[in-house]
Amino acid sequence: MKEKTTIITAGIIIGIITIALVILGNPANMGYCIACFLRDIAGGLGLHRAGVVQYLRPEIMGLVLGAFLTAFIFKEFKSTGGSGVVLRFFLGAFMMMGALVFLGCPWRLLLRLAGGDLNALVAVPGYIFGIWVGVIFLRQGYTLGPAGNQPRLSALVGPLLAVGLLILVIAAPAFIFFSEEGPGSMRAPLFISLFAGLVVGVLAQRTRFCTMGAFRDILLFRDFHLFSGVAVLFLTVLIGNLVTGSFSLGFLNQPVAHTDSLWNFLSMGVVGLAAVLAGGCPLRQLILSGEGNGDATATVLGLVFGAAIMHNFGWAGSPAGAPVGGQIMVVVVWLILLGIGFSITRQALAESRARAERKESEKPVESVQRA
Repeated sequence: MKEKTTIITAGIIIGIITIALVILGNPANMGYCIACFLRDIAGGLGLHRAGVVQYLRPEIMGLVLGAFLTAFIFKEFKSTGGSGVVLRFFLGAFMMMGALVFLGCPWRLLLRLAGGDLNALVAVPGYIFGIWVGVIFLRQGYTLGPAGNQPRLSALVGPLLAVGLLILVIAAPAFIFFSEEGPGSMRAPLFISLFAGLVVGVLAQRTRFCTMGAFRDILLFRDFHLFSGVAVLFLTVLIGNLVTGSFSLGFLNQPVAHTDSLWNFLSMGVVGLAAVLAGGCPLRQLILSGEGNGDATATVLGLVFGAAIMHNFGWAGSPAGAPVGGQIMVVVVWLILLGIGFSITRQALAESRARAERKESEKPVESVQRA
């Protein structure tokens, strides 16, 4: 009961923070979007040159540092990694690619829906479908292998990167890019954004908040614990939008959104499947990185790489729709993800059968020895 109260409280607080960030300057229906903010950071570092989405979002740095501080205080900060690192990097990239065709991560999916954007309603079943496919692989033994202990410095990579980015956004040197128009130019005050990120990082670390995990746990275990936090977050933002007059129901003229329903469905399916295969949504990957998980840090770097690819190649969605290149990319990535799932699951099943056969073959030997 205490855990349920904690995650529901966290959902309410995060929802209020999200509404407050929009009021203070963040883009509408994007008070706190992990994919969008990592995309802006990629642009701020010059990894892509889409001038309207460039800014080192302090919310991301705060998120990682909040998770780091909380994990350290509660003795949960551990240096782990070595579980399919290269695959996780590309799973992060694929996750971001799907998110930028839809124009938002799973968190923004909720925020857009709470703002009345019915294009997000089309994407919800796509996201759940992708998670469902991933759950099929999990039930058949999919795993990237156990993580092992790593050098202490490895655990600090994520938090140190966050500190470095924070220094850059405060100092604002000439080689950093800040948008002067578009979504990248819309931002809440720096230190308020940082504080908001710290609070969300603390709450997400303590509650294991994860949108993918919420639906995965329902499909696998009929467990609604994580989902209760996600649902309360959605309801809080919905109420906040209604109170502030920011709710606008419909498909057309929604902020930073398009009406290509098929590609909204398929692209969020990519995000859902990639998140299951990687072991967490973009938010969860950042939290794990703050906890010292080197595999999650690799996934986050993959997310940033994916954002750079999408904008440098012109594949990202826009209010005009999903470009042809982005559509082709979604289909190709679906095939790649299915290939990864089938390949690793097949290997897991083969190893399971081999273990069973060895165990079976050892039985007669044991009985002879006892005789």
